[in-house]
Amino acid sequence: MERFTNIFTISQHLLASFQGMDRRRCLPGSMAAIARTFRPTEAGSLVGSIRGWHILPRKKRGADVGKTKRGKGTKLMLLVDGNGLPLALDRSSASPAEVKLIESLLDQRVLPRDPDRLIYDRAADSDPLRTELAERQIELVCPHRKNRVKPATQDGRALRRYRRRWKVERTFSWLFNFRRLVIRYERYSHLFLGFAQLACVFTLLNKL
Repeated sequence: MERFTNIFTISQHLLASFQGMDRRRCLPGSMAAIARTFRPTEAGSLVGSIRGWHILPRKKRGADVGKTKRGKGTKLMLLVDGNGLPLALDRSSASPAEVKLIESLLDQRVLPRDPDRLIYDRAADSDPLRTELAERQIELVCPHRKNRVKPATQDGRALRRYRRRWKVERTFSWLFNFRRLVIRYERYSHLFLGFAQLACVFTLLNKL
């Protein structure tokens, strides 16, 4: 099928012939008005204005943001019970090792007493940490690192409980269903912690 179409000349170009783009029905005039309202910025500056709107550079950095091998980020520390319900939550910079953040996480618990056991991965394999937790009557259950030189501190019977650590990963998956926690948008650390605590509250209400 074919049909005849109108022939457009150069003078009938779309941008030149289209009328009614603005209230004045004059496209070149409106573009000239926009050009007059834009004020050029100084050299080396990112600040400008267009028709009363100020364009400012975005504030960078923020509290509790640290460097890692994969970039910068914030670390969330979570304490759960045997059913995977969150009991404590803390945030920190991603730079410090997790061994240094476990005791501060236990201090943020909602229970009146410390847990009897703490199941963790190989990142918590530290004899000083075991000693400090033993003083608080907490048994640390975690496998040893592959490059460990010192003698083992626990046998295979205690490591049987390590099979239940998947409940912690499941709780993290519940929390990461909230997009606000997957990528940190907040500049202030306490706002990010507040959204994380709110996600924990919603998780408790859904599971209880």
